[in-house]
Amino acid sequence: MENASPSAAPDPLHLDQQLCFAAYTAAHAFAAAYKPVLEPLGLTYPQYLVLLVLWTQDGLSVKEIGTQLHLDSGTLTPILKRMEGAGLLKRRRDPNDERHLRIALTEQGRAVRDTVATARERVVCALGGDEKPIQQLKDELHAVAKKLRESL
Repeated sequence: MENASPSAAPDPLHLDQQLCFAAYTAAHAFAAAYKPVLEPLGLTYPQYLVLLVLWTQDGLSVKEIGTQLHLDSGTLTPILKRMEGAGLLKRRRDPNDERHLRIALTEQGRAVRDTVATARERVVCALGGDEKPIQQLKDELHAVAKKLRESL
């Protein structure tokens, strides 16, 4: 078998050429970076994402949370049940529409915010401490995700 010449174009199906793999490994690295702060609180990374949504706007419906996190209710419901069992939130029927559940943070769910903020600070420091390139990369990744969702 011949070796590829140095001037040959990279194989587009080589793992190292895959944007999806780079995003996948970055997602795992983020989850691992947050784990030392989240685990002692009994939180998983997906639960942390739910808290981020509710810290911004409490009392959302399951559907509204799912829309923001791009999760269906079948994935989100078990996460919310575990969080309710841990005392972080309450699930209540919407009085205006009994078909919908509203999710509200408990005092405990609000209280972990300051502790969890240290996880983000650690990640920012690990990425060089400058917020501007972090926000630029975040915007680029959101744009990629939006284009892919629109193409489906």
